[in-house]
This record gives sequence, C-alpha cells and structure tokens, in this order.
Amino acid sequence: MDVVFRALADPTRRILLDEMFKQDGQTLRALGQRLTMTRFGVMKHLRVLEEAGLVTTRRRGREKLHFLNTVPIRLIHDRWIDKYTEPWAATLAGLKRTLEETMEKVFEIYIKTTPERLWQAITDPEMRRKYSFGVRVESDWKQGSQYHGMAGEMAIFGGENLEVDPPRRLVQSYNALWSEEAKIEGTSRVTWEIEPVGDSCKLTVTHDQLREGARPELYGGWPMVLSGLKTLLETGELLTTPGSLRYLGPNPETHFR
Repeated sequence: MDVVFRALADPTRRILLDEMFKQDGQTLRALGQRLTMTRFGVMKHLRVLEEAGLVTTRRRGREKLHFLNTVPIRLIHDRWIDKYTEPWAATLAGLKRTLEETMEKVFEIYIKTTPERLWQAITDPEMRRKYSFGVRVESDWKQGSQYHGMAGEMAIFGGENLEVDPPRRLVQSYNALWSEEAKIEGTSRVTWEIEPVGDSCKLTVTHDQLREGARPELYGGWPMVLSGLKTLLETGELLTTPGSLRYLGPNPETHFR
C-alpha cells in the first residue's frame, strides 16, 4: 500500500484522478488540456498512477484511454479506515466510489495465486458466495449457456456466458435482477481477464455496455467484490466490511464454519 499512498501524496496526481472521476476513459491529450503542464509531465504522473494500480489503460483504435481503478482505494479503506470509523469512508475524496455516467468501468487487482485457482474462485458457487455479497453463481460454464446469481431463492443477477476460455478469459452478459429499478437498466457486459504475473495473477474486470447515466449500484460493488476475492485467496479469511456479505444475514461468518 506504500506505493499507493506515495502516488496519492502529490496534488497533481490527485487532480488527474479527480478528472478521471468526472469523466472516465480519457486520452493523454484530453487530460493534459486540463492541467497547466507539459505533455511529458502529465505522462510522468500517469506512469506513477499506473504503477500504483490507480489507473489502468485500454487501447481503442489509435487512442490510449485512461481509466480510474478504484480497487486500491477500496483496499486502503478496508485496511486503514473502516476499522476506525465507517462514515469517513463515504467522504474519501469520492474515490472509493465507482464512476458515474460512463459506458465502461475497468477494475484491476493483483492476487497472489495461480490462474487455475483464481478461475475456480470465480466459477465455483461456494467459493464465489464467500466474497460476492453471499451470492451463489451457478452455471455449467459453457459458451452460450446461462448463469444465475442466487441468494437463497432470490435471483440477484444473471445472463449468458458469451466467451469461456479457462483459466484466462470469461465474458458474460449481465442483467441486474435485485430490484425493479435495477431491472430497468437492461443488459450490460462483464469481462474477466486473468494474466499470470510471476507467482501472482493480474485480474481485470471490465463492466461495459452500460447505459449512459446507469445507476451506480450496477457497478459500484466491484471494488468490494475484488477486495473480498483477494482476501479469500491470499489469507483464507472473509472480508466482512458492512455490506460485503449482505445476503447472508447478521452473522455471515457462521455460514462458512
């Protein structure tokens, strides 16, 4: 976490994060126009943010787009803030919240595990519910088949497995089902990408094809989900911050003994 704190210590880098918070997926040129500094200077700051995992990039044609990755902020929240006072988390520069009113959200995290074990954690119903708000995700995990996220008898989300390439890539359509307001949002898409890095894996989750101005609840839970996944695979413990196991009742830890 030291590298994240160092990256956040610089006011110019905080301004860059604020700009990506306002509008995600910006080019270097667009970001540079908002700062009174050279293109090279902006590149240096973006490189520091990328190395800290606070910014991730995607190519779209000839353009390189920069996205705010909120997962490291979520990890800082879980480690240093939540245990002292939960209300402070809601005002952490707005960065622990995912972005609003854009079509694509990108989340990235490094987990010390193997691709096979990470794939199992994503597709095994019992493992999945330990970090995914207590929701079991059931499917035969074949391309073209359906998957269902269930909390008891209640359908929370679901969709179709569009691409299944274990243990590297999983692409799914996504329909939120937990409320009438969520259902109105329609179908979006979630892509899981696993990349081995030494003795660890880089997991990138891209939630795109979202309606412009989509309700934040559709994508706002990803930082907590990925933080819970990292905690489970690296320590064997459950992330029990408020809401992280909301569908398991007041004493969720008893479900896994």
